[in-house]
Amino acid sequence: MKKTIALVTGGFSGEAVISYKSATTIGNNLDREKFDVYKIDINPNGWFYECDGKKIAVDKNDFSIQPKDKKINFDAVFIGMHGTPGEDGKLQGYFDTLNIPYTGCDAATSAITFNKRYTVAIAKMAGINVANSIHLFSHLPVPATQLLEQLKLPVFVKPNNGGSSIGMSKVTAPGDLEAAIAKAFKEDDQVLIEEMIQGREFTVGVFKTKGNIIVLPLTEVKAHDDKDFFDFEAKYQGKSSETTPAEIDEPVADKIREAARKIYGVFNCRGVVRIDFIYNKEAGKPFMLEVNSIPGQSEASIIPQQVKAMGWSLKEFYTKLLEECF
Repeated sequence: MKKTIALVTGGFSGEAVISYKSATTIGNNLDREKFDVYKIDINPNGWFYECDGKKIAVDKNDFSIQPKDKKINFDAVFIGMHGTPGEDGKLQGYFDTLNIPYTGCDAATSAITFNKRYTVAIAKMAGINVANSIHLFSHLPVPATQLLEQLKLPVFVKPNNGGSSIGMSKVTAPGDLEAAIAKAFKEDDQVLIEEMIQGREFTVGVFKTKGNIIVLPLTEVKAHDDKDFFDFEAKYQGKSSETTPAEIDEPVADKIREAARKIYGVFNCRGVVRIDFIYNKEAGKPFMLEVNSIPGQSEASIIPQQVKAMGWSLKEFYTKLLEECF
């Protein structure tokens, strides 16, 4: 019997535009011989399934739809939504109350990893290398001079709960810090300021299947010379180069893979996550930047690149993710 799958996309944040791209890739590569797939768009205007040009509202009491005369309940949900409410634990908690399986991390892990500061704090407690950082709240302003007494420039200033590098800045001069903080606060009421770690940037997908944690081939990320860092343009508008698999010495790759497995376990991850690292040559170790619990799945995204580099098709990969959530 085919399983009935809801492919959930959209969202309430600026990352919705990326969610729709991810959902297109996922939808195009789900095995229709194994799954009946219904794309559900959750956006500020409502929760809908589109059929024959008509929008059919989702019944939120049991997360069902009724196109024509037949009521459809879902065996599982494939979450293809970045930002809130699909990446921060809200939808996960809703599906948990309805006892509907879903791909990806549970509500607690999603909520923690969506908060960059809490992520690095837990990682540090577990002995994982992270950059020094300060957590700001909009209702508790801190003078820039006080911040610079605790952190060394350059620093990265970013919305604490955002993604896709929206609202993020690199600050190299003391006079630019206030403006960068104000920019980040436009996206979120919490801001993370983090010391820059010098080194090569790597990112890697990690997932679990049949009890085994699998680390995908590493990708090295380099922003173009006119970009200071891996920002939104670098990620989504071709302003970066990504090498998959990364050209890296095997002992260095082993350290990153070992750290990635440990992080996946420490945060009790499920499904596929993407973990970003800086490898500092002088220290001889990788530093974790962040954990992405719903990594991008557009054709240009890193996870699809890594899956193909491993020799798998996306159809195989997405089937594994759905099978695991059962």
